[in-house]
Amino acid sequence: MSRVAVVTGGTRGIGAAISTALKEAGCDIAAIYGGNDEAAVKFKDETGNAVYKCDVSDHDTCAKVLGQIEGDLGPVDILVNNAGITRDTMFHRMDIEKWNAVINTNLNSLFNMCRPVIEGMRERKFGRIINISSINGQKGQMGQSNYSAAKAGELGFTKALAQENAFKGITVNAICPGYIGTEMVRAVPEDVLNEKILPLIPVGRLGEPEEIARCVAFLASDDAGFITGSTLSANGGQVMI
Repeated sequence: MSRVAVVTGGTRGIGAAISTALKEAGCDIAAIYGGNDEAAVKFKDETGNAVYKCDVSDHDTCAKVLGQIEGDLGPVDILVNNAGITRDTMFHRMDIEKWNAVINTNLNSLFNMCRPVIEGMRERKFGRIINISSINGQKGQMGQSNYSAAKAGELGFTKALAQENAFKGITVNAICPGYIGTEMVRAVPEDVLNEKILPLIPVGRLGEPEEIARCVAFLASDDAGFITGSTLSANGGQVMI
């Protein structure tokens, strides 16, 4: 029987690549998206994956949607927390709305998504939880105190949850991508990309969403059963921790 994999932010960019890679690995996919209905419909039509609209910052909505997914596809075996937003500004200009929006979507969503599925994983003695953090959660980034705080918080959450659930057959790991060639990154002006970003990356190029997706597919597999509480840095050598 196929394993059920839930991917938040799973219809575009890195999330779409993750959904595709897990489907190729034999999983039944539930791709969660936040608001872009057009992109979600296109993704569903092109891949045949089930899509579900959900505000991951809202606990009750997450519980409801996860219940619907389990009713449609079966118990959740694999959860990839990939959804995230940015609201960049220097801290001395940041307002509470920008702070809360990023913390709620990028960090509190881990509780909202993990809590409804963790007991089932423990009962079945199997689970894979993979949290997509960021290079900026490891090193910090000017203008991203909210984003860096949330992404660093994901790493602490990963380690604690891994310790609590290892003996139940559940692994919990994090991936910290660097600059990946998503639509958002490729929209950066070419001179900025070539002069200020690429020189910081020792391999001399952006990463590809599929490279992050392959990391997820491995961590979600049976072959990765002895790996838990780990942080995988996939950043082309930009930061080595």
